[in-house]
Amino acid sequence: MYLVHAGLRAPAAGGLLPPRIGELLLSLAGSRDAVEHVTPHPYAQPDPVLGVFVLAENLDEAEQRTESLCRRALDTLPELGGWSLTRVGVPLIAPCFERALLSSSGLAGRNGPGPIPSS
Repeated sequence: MYLVHAGLRAPAAGGLLPPRIGELLLSLAGSRDAVEHVTPHPYAQPDPVLGVFVLAENLDEAEQRTESLCRRALDTLPELGGWSLTRVGVPLIAPCFERALLSSSGLAGRNGPGPIPSS
């Protein structure tokens, strides 16, 4: 299972995601989409984000399924009239590990702030 983020831009600045957008996307998803769950992040910056949990054989397939579902939603759901898809991708978690976990390993200069910059 992959968590894929889909950024959506409102037709006007400050637009809010429609209520129950996660449920609406799930109702639009078919079995071939293999979507397990959708979590909206309405206050993400610079644009709201949908976290789409999708089953797939690989990362590319997960991102393609998410993009396809989101484009279908933009084309068919009146609640998303005027909205646009800005990006689709798996969020990177390396910065979290670098700061929280790796820096406590004694290798701070190689994994975070320290005399040796990260490479």
